[in-house]
Amino acid sequence: MNFTRWSARLPGTQRRAAARTDHPVTPDRLGEGAVPAARAERLTDDPPSVPGVDELPVREVLDRVPALVALVHGTDHRLAYVNDAYVTAFGVRDPGAPAREALPELDEIGLLPLLDQVLRSGKPRTVKSRKAPDGHSYTFTCTPVTDGDTGGVLVFATDVTDHAEAAERLRASERRQRETAVTLQRSLLPQVLEEPDDLRIAATYQPGGTEAAVGGDWYDVITLGGGRTALVIGDVMGRGVRAAAVMGQLRTAVRAYARLDLPPHEILQLLDGLAAEIDANQIATCVYAIHDPNEGRLVYASAGHLPILVRDESGAVLRADEPTGPPLGTGGWMHASGSIPLGPGSTAVLYTDGLVERRDEDLDEGIASLERALSGATGTPQVVCDRLVRSAGVTADHDDDVAVLVLQHPARTGPDSDLFRNAALELLGGIEAAPRARAFASGVLTSWRFPAELHDLGVLAASELVANSLQHGTPPMRLRLRRTDRRLIIEVTDGDDHLPRRRRAEPGDESGRGIAIVATIASSWGSRRTPGGGKAVWCEFVLPKG
Repeated sequence: MNFTRWSARLPGTQRRAAARTDHPVTPDRLGEGAVPAARAERLTDDPPSVPGVDELPVREVLDRVPALVALVHGTDHRLAYVNDAYVTAFGVRDPGAPAREALPELDEIGLLPLLDQVLRSGKPRTVKSRKAPDGHSYTFTCTPVTDGDTGGVLVFATDVTDHAEAAERLRASERRQRETAVTLQRSLLPQVLEEPDDLRIAATYQPGGTEAAVGGDWYDVITLGGGRTALVIGDVMGRGVRAAAVMGQLRTAVRAYARLDLPPHEILQLLDGLAAEIDANQIATCVYAIHDPNEGRLVYASAGHLPILVRDESGAVLRADEPTGPPLGTGGWMHASGSIPLGPGSTAVLYTDGLVERRDEDLDEGIASLERALSGATGTPQVVCDRLVRSAGVTADHDDDVAVLVLQHPARTGPDSDLFRNAALELLGGIEAAPRARAFASGVLTSWRFPAELHDLGVLAASELVANSLQHGTPPMRLRLRRTDRRLIIEVTDGDDHLPRRRRAEPGDESGRGIAIVATIASSWGSRRTPGGGKAVWCEFVLPKG
């Protein structure tokens, strides 16, 4: 292939040729006073003129550029020319051979289909940072070149190895940072969920799949005693290790506050102040809910979080919209508690915004889609959890964290229903209520066929709790016995809101031993204030296996 013939079609060549032919300088065109070039050089002290760009041979320029240059022509891309830099990188090439044979390195990195595309379209194309067989990375620009009916492609490759290696180091650093954040995030989440007697629970966490996009989503399940369970889910705004660390502090604080057995809105009030102390520039949303099987409701408080969804036994989905306060860390807001029914056969879903929020979709539409998915979701909590995540289109490269907590209150029938029983007695009258309570407790525990030792301990605990309530509490009073498949729960409520505490009674004291006795014989005990005023004091006995 005649390179000079092909180079005539390179950019600028035709313009330079026209300039030379349209305005030739001949001796007869020299005007008066004109000085021939040779004489002009002799008559002036100026340095010799430097050749202009138009006067430089194209091949000489391409031979000297540090970039790799190759010229091919025809539909089979026969090699017409390679410059010195190309030869240095890949060795000597034979002109006239097809590119697949003459330029195997371009075939190896998949550049030949691009040559076909450039030849057909007549438009230049660029591919960035392709690693060649010589170990270097190049950015290839393919430009169409024409000469009459024959077409060709000029391949120009710039060495970007340093940039590619720097980019890879940056990507590796981001991967390490993301792995660190994900590891921290997962270590701060509960490794094993607590298993309440009356609920079946499953949860999932999916970190964001882009860069270090892992955030501060978290969830937790906390058994409060007395058959009650606290459920919490939250989302710390922001990304990376900092958000995960703040999340860990808030989750630890929630577990500590939960042991106080306070109403949900009081828990959020405490968290609000703590969030501002941890980081005034970082806010978080949170829902804290308590399930009491005796009430068949989910009592909750929300700090700027998405509404809880509950699917009842018929398949209808309820949305817990109110009350909702501002996110944690904003301060100056009095949170309030609300409730939503959660009877036998119901399923509740707590989730973070990554499950329903999309950039091209309104948030309410995302929640409505989740409601539709929940209405048809049946099976175990883990099955429901997986179905909701799939229906939301959450994949490994999802751009936001997703946390989902699913809880079910099973509707028990048949033999299972015998393992979950309730009995209650209103404590009316004066001191005669104590023997009546003992007789009631004895009869109930006998009907539940408990072993003699557990029967006696249960009657003793009920007697002590009732006696304590009669002495220090106010009406109305109630004794409640509850059994599950794992434990016996004894609870006494009254109208006085002063919580009892365990203390050491002196030998001469006539009272002060009731709570100490209960704490000694029971597996656990506790007390809490009730929403309408008053208190509840409870104790538990773990049932023997089998």
